Amino acid sequence: MLEYVKTILQKVSFDKELFEKELKKSLKFLGLDEITQLKSWCYEKFSGMYLRVLNRVFSKSQAA
Repeated sequence: MLEYVKTILQKVSFDKELFEKELKKSLKFLGLDEITQLKSWCYEKFSGMYLRVLNRVFSKSQAA
């Protein structure tokens, strides 16, 4: 499931609102360990474009 989420996020990364929507949705389906991995991956890949979105979404998740 984690790899699927990564694929989706990469495909929607052109649109900030869509990216945030998909990121929030993905947190509902992943376990804590997967969320931690996703968080690291997202900051590595998207912090240049969407740092505020990442901070906002991951500050509300259980694995923050």
